[in-house]
Amino acid sequence: MGNSDSKLVFKQGIFKLSEPKAIPADDTYWTGFWKLPESSEDVFSLFSAADIRRARDHSLQNLETLLHSLISHLLHLIHLPAFPDVDLAPSKEALNCVRVITRLLPYLYEADGLEAWENKFFWERRKRITQDAAGQKAEVLFDGSTSDEPEEKDQEVEEGRVEYMKPLGEELIDTLIDLLFFANFTIPRIDRTRKKVTYAIWQSGVGCNTPMQSTKEMESNRSEVLRLLLTLSSKSLYMPAHIVSVKGTKALTYITTCPDKQTVLSLLCSQLNTALHYNPSPWRVPYDHVLYRDPKQVHVSYCLQFLLVLLLYPIPDASQEPPRKNFFRHFLGRLHRPQDFEFLADGMLRTLNQPLQATSSYLPGSQKSVKWAPEMLMLFWEAVQCNKRFRSYIIDGERGTEFAVLVLFYALENRNDAAKQGVVRMCVFILQTLSTEPAFGKSLNRKYIGQEALPLDVRIPDFNGTYADYLIISIHTLMTTSKGKVDAIYPALLATINNIAPYLQRLNEQSSHKLIQLFVSMAAPSFLLANETNYTLLQSLLEAINAVIEHQYSNNRIFIRMIMKARRKFEALRSFTLESGQQEIERLRQQRKASAEGHDDPRSPARSSRNGSFDNARSPQSTRTPSLSNVPEEGGTFTIGDDDDTDDEDNEREPLATPSQSSPSNHASQTPSRSSSVDEPLPTQLRGMSEKARGKMPANQSEFSRHGSSTSLSSHPAAITSPTVGFNPSAHWIDSWLPNLPLHTILTLLDSTPTPNSAPPDHLPPTIDPSPPRVHLFSWTPLSLGWYESLLWGFIFASEMVVQKGTVGVWNGTNVRLFRVEQTAASGPSLMKPMGAVDAVGSNLVQRIGRMGVRTEAAPARTATVRDV
Repeated sequence: MGNSDSKLVFKQGIFKLSEPKAIPADDTYWTGFWKLPESSEDVFSLFSAADIRRARDHSLQNLETLLHSLISHLLHLIHLPAFPDVDLAPSKEALNCVRVITRLLPYLYEADGLEAWENKFFWERRKRITQDAAGQKAEVLFDGSTSDEPEEKDQEVEEGRVEYMKPLGEELIDTLIDLLFFANFTIPRIDRTRKKVTYAIWQSGVGCNTPMQSTKEMESNRSEVLRLLLTLSSKSLYMPAHIVSVKGTKALTYITTCPDKQTVLSLLCSQLNTALHYNPSPWRVPYDHVLYRDPKQVHVSYCLQFLLVLLLYPIPDASQEPPRKNFFRHFLGRLHRPQDFEFLADGMLRTLNQPLQATSSYLPGSQKSVKWAPEMLMLFWEAVQCNKRFRSYIIDGERGTEFAVLVLFYALENRNDAAKQGVVRMCVFILQTLSTEPAFGKSLNRKYIGQEALPLDVRIPDFNGTYADYLIISIHTLMTTSKGKVDAIYPALLATINNIAPYLQRLNEQSSHKLIQLFVSMAAPSFLLANETNYTLLQSLLEAINAVIEHQYSNNRIFIRMIMKARRKFEALRSFTLESGQQEIERLRQQRKASAEGHDDPRSPARSSRNGSFDNARSPQSTRTPSLSNVPEEGGTFTIGDDDDTDDEDNEREPLATPSQSSPSNHASQTPSRSSSVDEPLPTQLRGMSEKARGKMPANQSEFSRHGSSTSLSSHPAAITSPTVGFNPSAHWIDSWLPNLPLHTILTLLDSTPTPNSAPPDHLPPTIDPSPPRVHLFSWTPLSLGWYESLLWGFIFASEMVVQKGTVGVWNGTNVRLFRVEQTAASGPSLMKPMGAVDAVGSNLVQRIGRMGVRTEAAPARTATVRDV
């Protein structure tokens, strides 16, 4: 379609599609859809969203005939011996069939009333009269004996002559997977076989030691086929998150339950090796990404995304006997060779480290960061969850701490971006997954000497400590400087500290101080009385402090001294009442009010205390878990002082201040899509499980199993729950949890010393009986799996959203229900995108060409942003 005449013919054909008159299936009109387009850009620019919706709403029969013609022609082409011969069976026609189907499917998925039609067209078994049966029927009619046959018997005979065929959707999926391994189309011809379809792994790595020769054209063809497979699987985008994991997607169910081991392993290893073998940072000309887009990156991105879609997919109706299995996830969990684990770890680290290298380049913006780092984090999490051997390989070596630092980097980097909160939450759950292994906690005691390689904004000034120190300080930073955006994952962050606490040694002054600082914030009346579940956070932190005291007392002298100096804070909990808490809140409110009116010294710590009291949090309208950066502390910023120091003396000292709350964002469009992040259907936190109880789990059940989560929840009734609406604290409520706070170990230690200035005992007091270490797990539920799938599809949607060479915006403009897509104003001029007179002339030319059929979506005045994924 290189000239305007052919474009005009194709566009006229599209208009004809929406006419009410049905077009016969054998009409030559249909051939234009696979003969005329020259590229995917032609299909997506000329076949507009309005055209598809008009045909869907006014002439569904023609749209159905178009789909059937495209699939039939695609099947016909690949069965021709000459395919992909440029003259006899051109690959261009097969690609155009793939492109048009890709263009149509999202608009069929988004329609509310087409689900029954979709199930019938794609997923019902088809009937075909056999040739023998047709001949027998003709002979019987010639004898004229059919009039004497009973009608029921004739129907039974007729049923015997019917051949049942695969549903059209299954036939299409099988064809597309075959196309991914088709000689001279997506893979080179293999000399030792004459087969057209050879399930050979594309790239060296897992299951293959010899790289396959490939061309850019073959990789481009693979990308087009993978894009259609992703589109076929994208029905989830048009479902609410709370039903997506329960209802499932028929296309994904069919692919993931494929019993053919060779097909599954070839597709799994091909995508895995392609994604992990790619080197995003070879030597290249600086700023080359400004001039063109590497098609290799598009291919790698589609491989990684479709691989994750297959791995994450939970098979619905898992209660069936026997339960159906996701074979892609199953075989990833069966990997066991050390060289395979080394390949996985090296490939993941190479991709995850690349944004750090791009950020620290001497020429700002000269290297383009890969866009699929979050997807690679997700692949790492999947491998750690479903393959215990890989988890042990990572944690038992030195790779565990390297991954932990990278995970913390991505969490800290995105903590204040409302559109990236899903990435932050995933990072936190990855840390919790790693922390369930005792070996991980022990590995954190190694000295961390590589902080200089991190970007400046995530470095800790004057840091000199272990990986454990860095982890604890980073968790404190997440909880106190994220403006309340990560409050939903406070339990997971504290569970991570709990899991590693029994193994921590030689905590330095910085990390010890941050732990005590967290305790002071959580023990503040304004935080405890804000809602009915905040005391569980305090309880979790106290358990972590107890674990350090009971199991590593002699190895943490600095931390023990910090506890001694905070004696009053711990002892105040013993006599905490509703009245005393409310009085303290009122006193601090009056103090801040007086400070705001200028009655106090503007330099006093009270004036610099964190903004926002929790009077509003106690009102019936609020159910949000308060951000720790908002909790007002007694005397302003928290100071570790002697027990006999007065508040005034504390305020006159140079305090060790917690990070203050950052100012609110000026961009209103950055607000999350949900009203309260505590309502996020994240994996459910379970109360600590002892190693003995953990060892009694069924041998075939992983701690992070996708199935049986309801059973796990019912067996742990103490799971942390979301707060209820309209909470008002009462004395009875306080009495229900205050006596159960784990203060015995700490108070016993404090009682062993007469004053805070006294040196702590050399050994753990004999009256303290160490309890066994407990592992804090999380449990997957259908709702949390919906959140997880929406997170992945948000990544996929966002990467396809910007129309460039290689991406076409498959789902742009469709009615997505899995998450919210917001329009934000386009960014202004920058070093990478300067705007001047030349750009104005170029924009004018683009607008003129656009009237001739170039896609208007390619240069939008506003950009779309995926929210809260």
